[in-house]
Amino acid sequence: MAGTLGRLVAAALAVGIGAAATDAAAAEAVSVRLKWVAQAQFAGFYVAKEKGFYTAEGLDVTVNPGGPNLNGETLVASGADHFALAGGIENLLASRAKNLPITGIAMMLQRTPSAYVAFNDSGIKSPKDFKGKKVSTFFTGAHNTLYAVLSKFDVGANDLSVVPQAVSMAPFIDRQIDVATVMLFNELNVLKARGVKDFTVFRAEDYGVSFPSDTLIVNEKLIAERPKTVQAFLNGSMRGWKYAAANQEEAVDIVMKAASGLDRNHQLGMLAEYSKLMVADLGTSQGIGAIDTAKLEAVRQSLVDRKVLDANVKIGSALEPKFWNAVPVEYKKP
Repeated sequence: MAGTLGRLVAAALAVGIGAAATDAAAAEAVSVRLKWVAQAQFAGFYVAKEKGFYTAEGLDVTVNPGGPNLNGETLVASGADHFALAGGIENLLASRAKNLPITGIAMMLQRTPSAYVAFNDSGIKSPKDFKGKKVSTFFTGAHNTLYAVLSKFDVGANDLSVVPQAVSMAPFIDRQIDVATVMLFNELNVLKARGVKDFTVFRAEDYGVSFPSDTLIVNEKLIAERPKTVQAFLNGSMRGWKYAAANQEEAVDIVMKAASGLDRNHQLGMLAEYSKLMVADLGTSQGIGAIDTAKLEAVRQSLVDRKVLDANVKIGSALEPKFWNAVPVEYKKP
């Protein structure tokens, strides 16, 4: 009897181990490319991987860091990566104008992540006062937001000196420039942490400008040939981001496993501010990653008006909302 029972237990264990091995082998390998090196800006992807949300969708996801010489749009278009967290809709539209075969499937930030800072004693009270000043910005998309804000005050690109933003905030702190661009979840926190005071923050939304950002993109070929893979990745990612926003201490711990040298307090501040931008507006009413077509169309029109985008490039050609619409509500609604 004991021998028979032992054989049954052994057989059951063998079946279980075999099934687990089969499940592991069946997991589909895909990669996602980040905009920059590992940091809390990308917490949702690391959380989805760590907590098994991708595994539950049948995926084995590799999270690839970005860098100054790595372009997510190009890497996805070439097939080097399956997915990427890219720039704002302005970057995606520019890629479509070049006929790159990429499509946006979610928009992580519902509001403009960049803003502008000027010292209170500079005499700069509004973006109208940027005229004649030296302004630094990121030429990775944030410059488009700057020009859109300035247009509200009839200030043109030739009315001021626009220079590339430095890696650090030192030029602003040392008053080598009059106005600097800050990401609300990064450089602004750096200034505060360094004890810099008596400056004003000018936010795009305060002037009727909104440039949603951090577009999750995929190659058109993957959409056509493996739509279930696209859906699975988006399901896991939205679930990861919802968890990260609700459990920020744990999420930062997970990110720091990938980059142990990070400053924990800075990362906590980054995730806190990033989450606010993520759940703003449709991010709360509809869910994380929502595609706000009204805002995006306004961005497109701004680019067309400045003659930096062909009017024939439409929002519909750059975005495919069906995958986000199919994400279970409990995975994306904060």
